[in-house]
Amino acid sequence: MDTATHIAMGVSLTALATTDPALANNFAATATVIIAGSLIPDIDTVLKFKNNATYITHHRGITHSIPFTLLWPLLITFITYIFFTGVSPLHIWLWAQLAVALHVFVDIFNSYGTQALRPFSNKWIQLSVINTFDPIIFTILLIAIAVWAMGVHPYMVFGPVLSLFVCYYILRFKMRSWLKKQALNQVQHLGKPTKVFIAPTIRFMQWRIAIQTEQHDYVGRSYGRNIVFSDKVKRQPLPDIDIMKPVRRDPNIRAFLNFSSIYRWHIEHIDDHTMELRLIDLRYLKNGHYQFVAIAHLDNDLEVLHSYTGWVFSEDKLMKKLYAH
Repeated sequence: MDTATHIAMGVSLTALATTDPALANNFAATATVIIAGSLIPDIDTVLKFKNNATYITHHRGITHSIPFTLLWPLLITFITYIFFTGVSPLHIWLWAQLAVALHVFVDIFNSYGTQALRPFSNKWIQLSVINTFDPIIFTILLIAIAVWAMGVHPYMVFGPVLSLFVCYYILRFKMRSWLKKQALNQVQHLGKPTKVFIAPTIRFMQWRIAIQTEQHDYVGRSYGRNIVFSDKVKRQPLPDIDIMKPVRRDPNIRAFLNFSSIYRWHIEHIDDHTMELRLIDLRYLKNGHYQFVAIAHLDNDLEVLHSYTGWVFSEDKLMKKLYAH
């Protein structure tokens, strides 16, 4: 989820924690602990300051793993014990643990996912039923927090909210399952599907769809019950040619290949001295533009001159980012 939603969830947990007799008399400590727990797994966001490749490779990785899900609450409890007196370390730890675990848990439901099972598995868990920012979830949380702030007992507010969220998530799973079935029905006569990607957008009734068959890739979007495929391209696995050897070692290209599951590529000569390799993630098509790409320029000796990976929204911005690195 996005930062704003994680904060709203932290405030909601804080409301429930005020009913704990061990914490009821120290609201400042309670709020600090729980909101910190709701945010701390995303501390790896600082990797953006290094470069996109590092951020894409590691975001929601080790900081969302099992060891860190257990470590963060202990760290928060220790710091709280130093700065706040008269609070129960056990109760602080329990609420911090709940906040951290909830953060990791809700992150697995979007299309980015997490490596929540590390170190037992490095697989990314991506259930792809909730957008990173879901306006419905965020609005419900804000309304619930406002009602609680007016003096209504937390159980009376957040009990129904929890039930509502369970129903909402079940509905999203059913929507995704139905769309997957419909999308496969539309392309089944065109080839055997090998990969299917269906993910939500910020709009409740719109989903991104990408299907890879043995021969072609199909990219589209659902609008209510209608699925429209707007792009089709002949499938081309990355070639085993000389140019691929140096670019596979490039951190930007490597980060893209680790992150993207359905993509296309093309190679062209920019001038007599420069060759361009471009990788395009088929999962992020919006308004006719693919937003997530990786690009590398190589000289005649196949040395990488410039490379970049990330989300871009125009060709001009892509070139500016490429030559800035």
